[in-house]
Amino acid sequence: MQYSIIAPQYIDATVKLPASKSISNRALIINALGGGTCFPQNLSDCDDTAVIVRALRDMPYEIDIMASGTAMRFMTAYLAVTDSGEHILTGTERMRHRPIGVLVEALRRLGADISYEGEEGYPPLRIRGKKLDGGPLEVPGNISSQFISALLIVGPALTQGMELKLEENVISRPYIDLTLCTMRDFGAVVDWTGPDTIVVEPHPYSIVDYFIENDWSAASYWYEMLSLCDNRDSMVHLAGLMDGSRQGDSVVRYLFNLLGVRTNFESREKGVPTTITLRRHQASLPRLEYDFINQPDLAQTFVVTCALLDIPFHFKGLDTLRIKETDRIEALKKEMRKLGYVLESNASNDLIWDGSRCDAMPNPVIDTYDDHRMAMTFAPAAHKFPGLIINNPSVVTKSYPTFWEHLRNVGYQIQEV
Repeated sequence: MQYSIIAPQYIDATVKLPASKSISNRALIINALGGGTCFPQNLSDCDDTAVIVRALRDMPYEIDIMASGTAMRFMTAYLAVTDSGEHILTGTERMRHRPIGVLVEALRRLGADISYEGEEGYPPLRIRGKKLDGGPLEVPGNISSQFISALLIVGPALTQGMELKLEENVISRPYIDLTLCTMRDFGAVVDWTGPDTIVVEPHPYSIVDYFIENDWSAASYWYEMLSLCDNRDSMVHLAGLMDGSRQGDSVVRYLFNLLGVRTNFESREKGVPTTITLRRHQASLPRLEYDFINQPDLAQTFVVTCALLDIPFHFKGLDTLRIKETDRIEALKKEMRKLGYVLESNASNDLIWDGSRCDAMPNPVIDTYDDHRMAMTFAPAAHKFPGLIINNPSVVTKSYPTFWEHLRNVGYQIQEV
């Protein structure tokens, strides 16, 4: 399936964003470890959360988490520390080529019974759950934060708790802090005791009524749409976001202020979801340099936005983009060339655009590589490329199932071709 997109000349939209996938997935596992019989409120309705809901509800012998990297990491740890019997944990073909060896080896050092059903270091996994003692553990700090979060989340279920030391540079720290905050919301006793050490006490989770805020990552695409819309009177109202959010991607509001989009909060009451209004303002940025080590999921949005606004950039901290749903660095380079922009990468996995151009395809068709963020990142490019075609648009269900419906509601003409 393909969608052809024609963007409106003017946007005045009110959008209820989906709930945070990151918080939903953490809260589900934590709630289950605490013995909760009801799921948290305002759960994300995306694919990545749905596979965890099904796994926890049905507990089949073979658990297929499809393309959800978060579910693979979190369920690996959950199944390893609970008396839930033996399970095979598997996923899509791409998931079976995404490394998980660091997490498996860390859990094994805690006493977990996990074996590989295929290639060493990759899913599918055979997991035999049992009570684990815990104790001190060291893992690299420059691995995916989902590995670290998976270990932390199960810490309160360990007989001795856990002292987790992160070696080398810690990346994606906001996602780790999000995990710690969510754990505390459910009664865990956990904190940083140094710049590289986190201690989790063997204090069980409590059963609590828990409400999940909406998703700042999803908000980023609306910032992008507004920044690329030529009509400066356009505005977007986004419901369900919080000032002072613990989501790392909430930094999007500061970065887009540099690109000419200002954010106003209806209320700044701490911990209370509110509506934000995005409006255009005059901004002139000759170049943008930024390290996305703490917000890697925003990188695609800023690559496309900056290039289409003719703002050269140098983006760092993108190592984890190589092992996402696709190799996002190579995917961006290939698809941006279709639009006439020549991106470069280096040995450090930086993405660089110095203004170099090539001939754009006359009728560009964007491949999405089974990656939801490729589809949502390139859709707003229709403001500059009317009739832009997106391949396999249904991939957005991984995190934002109503994305295309929301675009249609605010005036985007989206036709299946």
